[in-house]
Amino acid sequence: MGLVLAVAAALWGAGWALGVPPKSRLTVLAGLFLLVLALQLVLPAGHPLRTATGGSPAPWLLLAGFAVLALLYGRWVAGLRARADASGPKPDAPTGSFSEVELDRYARHIVLRELGGPGQKRLKQARVLVIGAGGLGAPALQYLAAAGVGTIGVIDDDVVENANLQRQVIHDDADIGMPKVFSAQRAMEAQNPHVAVRPYHRRLTPEIAADLFADYDFVLDGSDNFATRYLANRVAVAQGKPLISGALTQWEGQVSVFDPAHSGPCYQCIFPEAPDEALAPACSVAGVAGPLPGVVGAMMAMEAVKVITGAGTALRGALLIYDGLYGETRRIGLKRRADCPVCGNNDKG
Repeated sequence: MGLVLAVAAALWGAGWALGVPPKSRLTVLAGLFLLVLALQLVLPAGHPLRTATGGSPAPWLLLAGFAVLALLYGRWVAGLRARADASGPKPDAPTGSFSEVELDRYARHIVLRELGGPGQKRLKQARVLVIGAGGLGAPALQYLAAAGVGTIGVIDDDVVENANLQRQVIHDDADIGMPKVFSAQRAMEAQNPHVAVRPYHRRLTPEIAADLFADYDFVLDGSDNFATRYLANRVAVAQGKPLISGALTQWEGQVSVFDPAHSGPCYQCIFPEAPDEALAPACSVAGVAGPLPGVVGAMMAMEAVKVITGAGTALRGALLIYDGLYGETRRIGLKRRADCPVCGNNDKG
């Protein structure tokens, strides 16, 4: 068998040196394979020629099987590339086709009927800002990066603490003391080097919010205080951008898409005033089940994928509540308030 493979290599090399097209060289190798297979099938066992060419048809049939699989895989990848390149770019959005590595990485997205190549290209062109790299931000950031969202901004002024590691799985023990945005950036880029991560190690304030939001298509709010939530809502509404908001406490979490530009309510329509601290204590006081932020943060990332690609129905005008203690979910319809001080006079739907 080694002799035949050596002859095949020599034929391929000679054809390459003489400038013979690859298809013609493959045809010659296919003819050599059929000849050897015929010898194995026709000649009796022990025949010198049969022995010299492997002694059995089994290894040649196995080799043929691997060759067919490789050919089919190559055609499948080529088909994925064609589907991905079939969609035109969004206006004023970055262009560029997918590499072979990206096609293989996102293959299970591309074969989804609701996403396909066009949806994956929209993910690649999207620019998403995440507020907070903690309990909710950590899983949301991980899944946005894994999904291939092209540009991901993350703003947080906190550093990694030992008490964070029970639930904020984007960070690890070696990151204690490091700013969360840089720890998250390192983890995201290690997971997917094909995305651009923009870390902002500072608190979101009214002085910077408008300029920062203007660089992104929409915002995920995983903050842990009402002042930031109301600020993010005001700026998102003013710029006509969706705001995907998550919240959690103890065993329960909730997620919604606030998007007045598409006739939905804004955050302040539903929560006109911040509740008393005694009614909504922080996780450090009330506690939180470790996997809960992962569940709700992943839901936020799922809503982001749907908003970007247009797949399915996003949680506009609805609040999804997840009860981890009893394994229950509830979906509540939300309505816009005409007297809302933030979006009441900004109907763009």
